[in-house]
Amino acid sequence: MDSKKTKIIAGIVLALLVIAAVLLYVFLSPAGTGGGKDIVFQVTHTDGSVKEFAISTDSENLRGALEQEGLISGEEGAYGLFVTVIDGEAADDSLNQWWCFTQDGVMLNTGVDDTMISDGDHYEAAIDTY
Repeated sequence: MDSKKTKIIAGIVLALLVIAAVLLYVFLSPAGTGGGKDIVFQVTHTDGSVKEFAISTDSENLRGALEQEGLISGEEGAYGLFVTVIDGEAADDSLNQWWCFTQDGVMLNTGVDDTMISDGDHYEAAIDTY
């Protein structure tokens, strides 16, 4: 086989791999449900007080729902919003604190930008240390 045919075949294989990767991403990536949904967001503050917020939203992700209510702020990073303040309480970086998000008690593996929400979901947040 000559060099030109090898390059053509390699180009076709590469194009097929790219198409397959895009299709896998589209079909396997988490998706929130569209339209109105009601979720509950529970915040445990460092003083031990717990506040629960019932949120009605059209947002597909947790960030949108929490920002809609003015509950979070933070710093934009490579992976989206790094939440530093929830319900007016800031995690103290000098004490190695950060906000830990959970869903029904299980720690989330995604940030608020990539956490897709559905009607009836329950989320929690509390300051943790590393």
